[in-house]
Amino acid sequence: MSKFRSQLVSSLLLVAGVLVAAPPAAGQQAGALTVVHAGWLLDRPGEEPRTEVSVIVRDGVIEAVEDGYVERSGAEVVDLRGRFVMPGFIDSHVHLSSELGAGRELDAVALNATDVVLDAARNARTTLMAGFTTVQDVGGSLAGMTALRDAIADGDVVGPRLRVSGPAVTPTGGHGDVNGFSLDVMDLLTNRFACNGPDDCRRAVRELVRGGADVIKITATGGVLSNTAAGVEQQFFDDELASIVEAARMMGRKVTAHAHGTTGVDSFLEAGGASIEHGTYLDDHSIRLFRESGAYLVPTILAGVTVAEMAEGADWMPGPVRDKSRSVGPLMLEMARRAHEGGVRIAFGTDSGVSQHGVNAREFQLLVEAGLTPMEAIHTATVAAADHVEMGDRLGTIEAGKLADLIASDSNPLDDVATLMEISFVMKDGVVYKR
Repeated sequence: MSKFRSQLVSSLLLVAGVLVAAPPAAGQQAGALTVVHAGWLLDRPGEEPRTEVSVIVRDGVIEAVEDGYVERSGAEVVDLRGRFVMPGFIDSHVHLSSELGAGRELDAVALNATDVVLDAARNARTTLMAGFTTVQDVGGSLAGMTALRDAIADGDVVGPRLRVSGPAVTPTGGHGDVNGFSLDVMDLLTNRFACNGPDDCRRAVRELVRGGADVIKITATGGVLSNTAAGVEQQFFDDELASIVEAARMMGRKVTAHAHGTTGVDSFLEAGGASIEHGTYLDDHSIRLFRESGAYLVPTILAGVTVAEMAEGADWMPGPVRDKSRSVGPLMLEMARRAHEGGVRIAFGTDSGVSQHGVNAREFQLLVEAGLTPMEAIHTATVAAADHVEMGDRLGTIEAGKLADLIASDSNPLDDVATLMEISFVMKDGVVYKR
């Protein structure tokens, strides 16, 4: 995206009044030398935390991690001696430009592109303040979300580091296409990245890459929230799946797939897909394919719990959506348990936008309920998620040479993972946004 487009988005946010980047905490401008004194430091999730440690940050990058409370000439000291410090969290599956609720199905015709970007910017700020310094938005407007991504990167807007897919590649009438309106309306609103046949699906992938997508997302099966009684099994043909993965690989992109039903999960993994979002009905064969390929599962348990809860009292839910929410949602917790016990690699993701933005950390509690230890749950949102979103060389741990993304809680989450719902300190790229 051009600098002009980034400045245009920032100008729109300024008009909105509250969404453009407010000045970071006093004195915490990027480029300054900062020393963070951490009472407890989980610098490498998966290993035991350290006590009484200093993190030296220069120009937004971690310069060193040293034992003891050291000082450096000219550095500002951030005193977190009474807090538990961790790498910034990564949410691999969000939808910043929307939030599920009554009237949502009319957003496509009621909101213009500016409305959508403003909503996404507000939700991005909320997400950052919850301790998530990097997110992957899988399914939003390509132009709007790439503009927001670049405006955040330029420092014009407060939000987490952002990777985007743009709209999902979907079969015509599939979960990622428009559903539930008259044929005339659907003809006007249909997803331009809906495709039919291998050649057309290659076209969709290439257009997304041309438009700036960092990752390709597809809908390999039907979905819960699409207003159609088309089930949740495979919807792409095998040759279409293979063409999508091949076209993405040739243009330097990985492919992740929304998939609930086993047929879609297995077919996509067999086609060489990199990761599965949801995976509700995976079975022993699916788990074997995950292990053999090294693909990640992004279980989004919070989304399943959310829609199951909503289905019991949401009169606005269309019948097919309510039925699928009741049948699919409650299964996702047990699915995550089976995957974990089977040795599947898990990366943290919430599907926020289905759930409320800013409560992403509830997924940690659900992961623990599914059998992960608190340390394993944190690992999914740091080391594993960093690898999953192709940023493991820059994120996921607190060590020299990595980006200075640090967060802190007031008590030890290894004792009670629920404490991660209240993050009291947020630093991204060496800039303090919450203290």
